[in-house]
Amino acid sequence: MLTRCLFTCALALLMTPLLLPADRPTAQPGKAGRSVTVANNGIVATSHPLAAQVGLDVLKKGGNAVDAAIATSAAMGLMEPTSCGIGGDLYAIVYDAKTKKLYGLNASGRAPGKATLAYFKEKNLKDIPTKGPLSWSVPGCVDGWDELRRKFGTKDFKELLAPSIAYAEEGVVVPEVIAGHFKGSQKKLAADPGLRETFLVPDGKGGRRPPRAGELFKNPHLAKSYQLLATGGRDAFYKGEIAKNLVALSDKVGGLFSMKDFEDHKSEWVEPVKTTYRGYDVWEIPPPGQGIAALQMLNLLEPYDLKKMGPTSSDYWHLLVEVKKLAFADRAKFYADPVFAKVPVKELISKEYAKERGKLLNPKKALTNIPAGDPKLSNSETIYLCVVDKDRNCVSLIQSNYMGFGSGLAAPGTGFGIQNRGCLFALDENHANKLEPGKRPFHTIIPAMVTKDGKPFFTFGVMGGDMQPQGHVQVLVNLLDFGMNVQAAGEAPRVEHMGSATPTGTPEKPKGGTIRAEPGIPDEVVKELESRGHVVERVRVNSGGYQGILINPKTGVLLGGSEARKDGAAVGY
Repeated sequence: MLTRCLFTCALALLMTPLLLPADRPTAQPGKAGRSVTVANNGIVATSHPLAAQVGLDVLKKGGNAVDAAIATSAAMGLMEPTSCGIGGDLYAIVYDAKTKKLYGLNASGRAPGKATLAYFKEKNLKDIPTKGPLSWSVPGCVDGWDELRRKFGTKDFKELLAPSIAYAEEGVVVPEVIAGHFKGSQKKLAADPGLRETFLVPDGKGGRRPPRAGELFKNPHLAKSYQLLATGGRDAFYKGEIAKNLVALSDKVGGLFSMKDFEDHKSEWVEPVKTTYRGYDVWEIPPPGQGIAALQMLNLLEPYDLKKMGPTSSDYWHLLVEVKKLAFADRAKFYADPVFAKVPVKELISKEYAKERGKLLNPKKALTNIPAGDPKLSNSETIYLCVVDKDRNCVSLIQSNYMGFGSGLAAPGTGFGIQNRGCLFALDENHANKLEPGKRPFHTIIPAMVTKDGKPFFTFGVMGGDMQPQGHVQVLVNLLDFGMNVQAAGEAPRVEHMGSATPTGTPEKPKGGTIRAEPGIPDEVVKELESRGHVVERVRVNSGGYQGILINPKTGVLLGGSEARKDGAAVGY
């Protein structure tokens, strides 16, 4: 259980406004605000246009999709540091055109060896703080890059990191949405010397402020860290100067890191798991990530004629929210590191289980007695990218610090914040996701891929905590049921259902949680949802951001989408 103060903290994070430009367009069902990106040789899509261009340049110079994904991810660590960086974790799904197989990579970090339930009990803490050194787990991003490069890549770190090093030294222009995230994090950045020196710029009055939209942002400290990786490889992070700096900071501020935690770190190649939906295979990474929640939701939706309901019907939105409640109830109870806990993945994503759970659905009344998940899971800052190359190798990659700038701490001189992913452990000794040394916490970030008859069809992802599995499902329904194109499927109006359980285990307030509805959801739909027992809140924009690349099965042409909730772009050649 969360303490009341932690619940309040998480709720405050959720209520922080998304600082988007005032003229950001409102999507309408099936109507895209920009054209689909079309290309034949390759497409890169992510939430900063210059980062996408970095990856595209790699493709043009003969690199493959994995090479481009690594270079793009590195660029995003510089260009959108509010959300990601080498202080965070990484997950990926790769389709390899040579072997014609899918590969899953879990590049998430583990709890420090000194992080025990007894330690937190001695500290009289009932929950792991969302800020500070006790929220740390070992960052997995750099080892994830190395695993991808060694297994599938053709370029070395020196070449792949060179564009980001140059941008870090010479400066990169800050776009609108990312500038808003900088501004919203000003207090957090000002409170820590390492973050302050890196991410706030002189204000001309003797103080420091966040960089603004249209201004150049430089990060020479990150350039130095990337240069260490370019010459020393992943060991420069886990065994060299960077790890030593992180452990030194840990010792100074009361953290639990040791050099052994970094030296022992390794990523894990895993088998992606799937369900079928409308004749397509939908693939996700198994726990400790939450990807199977999307598969559970799709299983529950499949028996219904969603196409007949249509994207503006109250019947569709009601059903979507209800199946989310069922899937997330299982998420709260079962999802954990399978090395430490038995997670019944096969059973949870089976059609038989969905059939039984589906009996709980009432088409005219909202469920109110479904256990809610952890409110901390509802907010996260994440980037997603996808790449498809000329040989049709595909990469679906997601990378995150968890909350904006992670734990609110950075080792001076390193140029990156350290994630707070460890705060997602439970301190209940009977919980599957309980804290244990060397254990990976429950994870929100999930890449996805869709295949048809064993061939890659759609590589995509949606960012934003709880929104990720909900977003995966809404994008796929838009694409496969409602016939939207790859651009419109991501731009279409969304809802995000948010549970609001109190930390003491008392009933939800309001019971059944809250639906956050974007402007494109018709007023009559909102009224009908309320009549069925839902609590609906109007919001200008929901969390997340979508990128996707679809391979036309008839022509083989690549179709890319990137929507307006982020600064991003899909670029191709």
